[in-house]
Order: sequence, then structure tokens, then C-alpha cells
Amino acid sequence: MTNTIAMWLGGLILILLIGDIILYGQEHLLFLAKKLADLIEWVAFWR
Repeated sequence: MTNTIAMWLGGLILILLIGDIILYGQEHLLFLAKKLADLIEWVAFWR
């Protein structure tokens, strides 16, 4: 991955997170973060 692609991808993720917070609030982001941590733990188990 080049620096240019990484910057575009990071910017896109940041814009999407900000848009999500504006539209729906930040309460469900904690839920999603917990589920992401569970997914990472589950994937690490299968590694």
C-alpha cells in the first residue's frame, strides 16, 4: 500500500465516522467497537 492510498483510505474512514456520528449519534459506536474487539479475538483464535 502506498502512502497516497493510505491517506485516501484514512480520510475516507474519518469522513464516514464523522458522518455516522452526525446522523446517528455516538452511542452505537461503543457497541460496534466491542463487537470489533470480539471479532479480532475470534480471528486471532483461528490463527
